[in-house]
Amino acid sequence: MAPNDELDYEDEDQDEEQEAARRPFNNRNFFRMLAYGRPYRRSMAFAALLMFVTTTAGLVEPIFVRYAVDYGILAHNVRVLNLIVLALCAVRLVAWAAQRRQIQVITYTGQHVLYDLRQHVFDHIQTLSFKFFDGRPAGKVMSRVTNDVNAMGIMVNSGLISLMSQALSLVGIMVIMLAMHAKLALITFAAVPFLFIMLNRWRSRMEMAWLKVRRAVASINGHLNETVQGIQVIQAFSRQARNTVRFDRLNDRQRRAYMAAQKLEIVFWPLTDIVGAVTTCAVVWYGAAEVLRGRLTLGLLLAFISYIGKFWGPVSTFSRVYSQILSAMASAERVFEYLDTKPLVVDAPGATPLPTIQGEVAFQGVSFAYEADRPVLHDVTFRVPAGTTVALVGPTGAGKSTIVNLVARFYDPTAGAVTIDGLDLRDVSIRSLRSQLGVVLQDTFIFSGSIRENIKYGRLEAPDGDVEEAARLARAHEFIIKTAQGYETDAHERGASLSTGQRQLLAFARAILADPRILILDEATSSIDTETEKLIQEALRVLLAGRTAFVIAHRLSTIRSADVILVIDDGRIVEQGTHAELLRRRGQYWRLYQKQFSRELAERFLA
Repeated sequence: MAPNDELDYEDEDQDEEQEAARRPFNNRNFFRMLAYGRPYRRSMAFAALLMFVTTTAGLVEPIFVRYAVDYGILAHNVRVLNLIVLALCAVRLVAWAAQRRQIQVITYTGQHVLYDLRQHVFDHIQTLSFKFFDGRPAGKVMSRVTNDVNAMGIMVNSGLISLMSQALSLVGIMVIMLAMHAKLALITFAAVPFLFIMLNRWRSRMEMAWLKVRRAVASINGHLNETVQGIQVIQAFSRQARNTVRFDRLNDRQRRAYMAAQKLEIVFWPLTDIVGAVTTCAVVWYGAAEVLRGRLTLGLLLAFISYIGKFWGPVSTFSRVYSQILSAMASAERVFEYLDTKPLVVDAPGATPLPTIQGEVAFQGVSFAYEADRPVLHDVTFRVPAGTTVALVGPTGAGKSTIVNLVARFYDPTAGAVTIDGLDLRDVSIRSLRSQLGVVLQDTFIFSGSIRENIKYGRLEAPDGDVEEAARLARAHEFIIKTAQGYETDAHERGASLSTGQRQLLAFARAILADPRILILDEATSSIDTETEKLIQEALRVLLAGRTAFVIAHRLSTIRSADVILVIDDGRIVEQGTHAELLRRRGQYWRLYQKQFSRELAERFLA
């Protein structure tokens, strides 16, 4: 929840929406959407063939009606009438079978297109750098992978087939109408330019309306995700009522945006029907006069009127499909924005695999900024010999986590270089680097699935014996075997069935099993009680032995056992040395110790 209840997502995209409204139809995005149907060309061609059969069957029906009236009913010829009825039934049967198979093919193809598109977006999002996710609500990311992708997939498949079907039908109807009676056909076609002018005038407004709908849905998803993730905080501070008010605003915004989009479409759809009705009246009036004069047969007039209905059907469908295209284009713009975002941290051309490392880490004049005008690290230089445990201490926001993020190459330095065993991290492949790193965070993430699966996350091929040994070393085995199903117990999403301390013990077991050469502990013991901390000290000594370790910790025991302590303040190393050396200097570390760590000793003494 934002501290200010008035803050929501309502105005954050306003400038972008206004800009989008002024942009022309994006042909590039449209053809990029269609490209996802390319692997299924054969299925779509088969669907098009079935569509042709269905359309042709629909086109010949009025012709049967004409002959039934002129040569059957008016001529009192029962035999001709029976033959025409049988032929009409046969055509209807063929059309039904073709349409049924067409629906099956379209459904199959549509789901595969959706699968490919959704998988592409998901795979790409996983490659994006941390900077992409900084400040982006998870719900909005989810909305693009679900709602927007669905809108695009429907358009690529069923929308395209529908467009082709109606276009073929329209062309066929126009040819038949011109062949049957050119004057009546021209009367019918006279209103078409008027409709296209109206469609063009409404295009930008309709596109803008559907863009607002998609963004309103994304805002709801973002807020819903925040609510689910922060439900404990919401309830602890009794913020349910204010949270409901905020959701109500977002929900009402989505409702208003959708209704506004629908109103625009409702204005256009009846307009098509009205123009069609007026045109039909004109044709009936002129055609009836021609029948009375003997220049036109009744059957031909009835058939022509039937074609008029079929003619305005595709025209009306075009307007509806066009609305669908606009909705899909709004979604495509949002999805392609993600797909066009390039990861900031990528393998350099010619990057080589990092060989098995000893673990020497060096920062050489490293500066870094998350934002260009807000530097976080300033010319940081230090060297950590292999097998050394380094503790990073300092006030919040000093740059401790940034240093370990650079070691793991979650970001690249703005200036300077980070090296391991003398190799610049930008010259080696990311996968080979991170396969030799282990990270245990303060907010330990436990995935849904069994406890065993969570421990094996960094080494999926590990045998069960190694998993249990790692759990014993992390002092997690004791609580695991007391759960309902032991190692097969479901940890649930984010480890909801486990306590904070238990989740962190599992994270230690996960790191032990992965056997990394460099270990990063980012305040990994801050939420563990004193008794639990005693249990893992021995496991930590086993885990840290022979490895290079970076430890961000607020606990005295972890700091005191470090080989070297780096005191970070305002993005600079202001002091470094052992615990005893830094205390003797009576500098910033000594003051920090007096303020924070001595309080911890007092709490332990009182306990």
